[in-house]
Amino acid sequence: MAHRFDSRITVWQGDITTIKINAIVNAANSTLLGGGGVDGAIHRSAGPQLLETCKTLGGCSTGDAKATAAFRLPADFVIHTVGPVYRGGAAGEAEKLASCYRRCLEVALEIGAHSIAFPAISTGVYGYPLPDATRIALKTVDGILATIPNERISSVVFVCFDFKTLQAYEDILYH
Repeated sequence: MAHRFDSRITVWQGDITTIKINAIVNAANSTLLGGGGVDGAIHRSAGPQLLETCKTLGGCSTGDAKATAAFRLPADFVIHTVGPVYRGGAAGEAEKLASCYRRCLEVALEIGAHSIAFPAISTGVYGYPLPDATRIALKTVDGILATIPNERISSVVFVCFDFKTLQAYEDILYH
């Protein structure tokens, strides 16, 4: 029988910078000073205040997360996390990726964010295979939500930039 995931988990295809939610997750690099992909899009949409705030944070380690205001984004907060660069799977990548999702949810609880949107962390230029990264994301978040009351975290949205990513999430979530 297929695993039934927590009902608070949904998937959506679109641009994470447009979603109205308490917190969006930025798949950042360790400097937190902007980059390509979702990181660059978030920095461009949030405006220059985000970069100025990130300069004060002293970077972020792989698997950790730090929060800032969202500035010009429709979200309230940005939770920046640094996913692992995929090096074949034997360098602790799965644990580091799971840690990103765990730390983001911990930070969301600390800042009082009741809803959170995640991109597909590490699946872009960091090269993490999409099916593996998707399984880790869903399994980790589902396991953590089992320990968090609905009133603390009411919604987790996995925002998929393209149809291929959406399909990877739906294949696991709904089958």
